[in-house]
This record gives sequence, C-alpha cells and structure tokens, in this order.
Amino acid sequence: MHIAIVGSGYVGLVSGACFAEMGMNVTCIDIDEKKVSNLNKGIIPIYEPGLEEMIIRNKNDERISFTTDLTSCINNMEVVFIAVGTPPNEDGSADLKHVLTVAHTVGRSMNKYMVIVTKSTVPVGTSFKVRKVIQAELDKRNLDIEFDIVSNPEFLKEGVAIKDFMSPDRVVVGVESEKAKQIMSKLYRPFLLNNFRVIFMDVPSSEMTKYAANAMLATRISFMNDIANLCELVGANVDMVRKGIGSDLRIGNKFLYPGSGYGGSCFPKDVKALIHTGKENGYNMRVIKAVEEVNEIQKKIVFEKLKKLFNGDLKDKMVAIWGLSFKPDTDDMREAPSLVVIESLLKEKANVIVYDPVAMNECKRLIGDKVIYAKDMYEATVDVDALLLLTEWKQFRMPSWKVVKKAMKGNVVIDGRNIYDEFELQREGLILKGIGRG
Repeated sequence: MHIAIVGSGYVGLVSGACFAEMGMNVTCIDIDEKKVSNLNKGIIPIYEPGLEEMIIRNKNDERISFTTDLTSCINNMEVVFIAVGTPPNEDGSADLKHVLTVAHTVGRSMNKYMVIVTKSTVPVGTSFKVRKVIQAELDKRNLDIEFDIVSNPEFLKEGVAIKDFMSPDRVVVGVESEKAKQIMSKLYRPFLLNNFRVIFMDVPSSEMTKYAANAMLATRISFMNDIANLCELVGANVDMVRKGIGSDLRIGNKFLYPGSGYGGSCFPKDVKALIHTGKENGYNMRVIKAVEEVNEIQKKIVFEKLKKLFNGDLKDKMVAIWGLSFKPDTDDMREAPSLVVIESLLKEKANVIVYDPVAMNECKRLIGDKVIYAKDMYEATVDVDALLLLTEWKQFRMPSWKVVKKAMKGNVVIDGRNIYDEFELQREGLILKGIGRG
C-alpha cells in the first residue's frame, strides 16, 4: 500500500516509521523545509527510543521518504493521514487551522478515490468539517470524486511509542462505509495477526474515544494527587493507600502514582479541549474541570514544600533539579512540571542548576540561560542547598547518596515522584520529603 502522512511531528514520524517497518510505502509530508531536509539526512527532530534506527533502516530500504510537497504525490496514495498539530487556543479549544489546511490541499489536488484519515487529536465533529472542506474544493473544480473520511486516533505513550504502535492493545477506527472499513482493516492487519483488535465504530464516537481515554487517565492522576495531599494532613502514607486500592480489580494499579502533576503534549490540551467542547454544547464538565484545577496546583507542590522547609526564604539558595522532561524516555517538556518549578524558583531569586539525560537542549531552547546546565547528575548537586527530583529517569533511581551528601552544601531532598526510601537517605544525613507520605 502507498500511504501519505501529513505532519512529521511525534505522531506522524512514529506512525510513518512503523507502517514502513511493516512493508508499506510511506511518504511523510511536512511544510518545515529544514525538518524535511534533516530527515532526509537521517537527523530526527524528536527523541523516542528506537525511532531513529527504524527511520534510517526504512529510508535505506526506500520504504519511507520525506517531502514538503503533498500535491505532487497525493494521487499515488490510497490513504492520506492527517497528523498535524492541534495546539490549544487561548480559550482551551483545539486549533484546527493546520488540519483544515491539509483538507483544502487534498480537495484541490486529488483526482481519484482515496481514504483521508484524521490521526491528529481533534474534537468531535472535526472529521465532518474535513469532509465539507474537501467536498467544497472538489465542487469548485466541478469534479465528482468519491472519497471516505476516517477517524483513527492515536494512543501512543511517549517513551514506548514504537511498542505501542507495533503491538497495540487496540486500534480505534471510525468509518462511514464498508469500503473504508476494508481498506483500514487491510492497513492494520500486519500489526494484529495474532489477535485482531481493531474496534470499528462511527466517526464521532471514535473522536470522542480519544478525549475520553486521556481524560480518564488524567483523572486518575489528579485523584491520587488529591488523596496524597490529604494523606499528608492526616498522617497516612499514600504509597500504602495506592497498593490497597490498586489491588481491587475494579480499580487496578495503573496511573495511581502521585507526584508533581502531569504534563506533555496530550493530557493538558485534551483536558482543556474536552472542557471547551462541553461548553460549546451547553454542558459543564465538572469532573474534568476539577482534574485540571488539581493538576495546576500539583505542579507547584514540590516548590511549596521547598519554600516551607526554608521558612519562605529561597533568595540566593542554590537548588538542583534532576529531570526536566514531563516523563522519562522523552525530551518533551511541553507543560512539564519542571517549567513551573523553575519559574517559581527564579521568581524567589533562587539559583537553579539542572540535569536531564536527554532534555537539556530542549530546556535551553525554551528558557535559555536562566538556569545552569550540569554535565551530569552528580555535578548538579555540588554546593547546592536542596535537590529536587521531578522526572523518574532510571539513572536517578539508585544514586550514590554518599556522593550526593558529600557534594551538597545543604541536606534537603524533595522527591516529586516517590521513588526514594526515607530511611536510606536518613542514614546519610539527608532530609527526604515525598508526596503524600504523612
């Protein structure tokens, strides 16, 4: 099959690489000329384990290519995926201008039947807007060409996205015709030979499924953060509570880990977009609003703990941060708690030194020289008054506390992910504060 993927960001690149790995002929299109040029040289714009090797391998085998020109290649395609960004507007709604721009280009260029798939995360009803735009362009050209619109939301987790795509627990596809259903079944069959797990449904339900899934996961995180904060006040240990409720099969243990709030490219904007969709339709999304409110407060919890330990005075204190990305195994800092913590520390006139295994360049791009960049995790602790863990990278999980204590000027460690043992740090003369540990 020949497929095009418009948008060479996170979703587009992972999708394109994985489809190519399964033998499809994939053309990735992006308007960013520099990005396309780099991709053709094997330079990948994002960090995702295994992605660079997969793209280079399939490019060498001529199964994946990169271009800026959708018009010149569109009529060679059976399926066109729209995987462009849908950033939030100021009111929380999803910005669909890039999605609809692609739809206009498709309508102006197509000369045969094809399936147009919205892979971008879009509000309910967007696929019908895409259909309307394409049809309007065809009408301008006095062409009567059949086409199908499909919704195929992604459920990739950054850090394990290739595994998620190659061995999905489910593929959700919203279709309107049997012809489109057969084409999408053919497209995904190589991934699902052992257990065919494509869930077909109508298009609006498919679009809603993506938002509902992310909102549910975000809700679990905010719920546990709320419980953790109450645990501290009443003397309970949230780690014990988490194990207790997670053993209930109706609840399970996924996404029950308290911390310093969720971030990334999906949860924050999708929660906002769902709230906005409710508002547009005259419905107040009360639970989802509370989820967002709790998360915004939680992003400052580590900073507030630190400020309390220093009696409200952080001026000229040297503070180290381990972990900048919103989660391990990615360089993505969009909506990351680290940005909130850094901003809060700088407002208090503290000095900040940071270290992250892969997100240092992204941090430099976002905030420049406002902080000091350490060469490794231990250099970050030299002469600091406090150490904050914000991202639970594997290399941070078992540090040498003897080395840390010797390097630090102070003795305060705040664990924003609850991965450290209080008694182990106490033996080295360090004070540990976690989240919700009484």
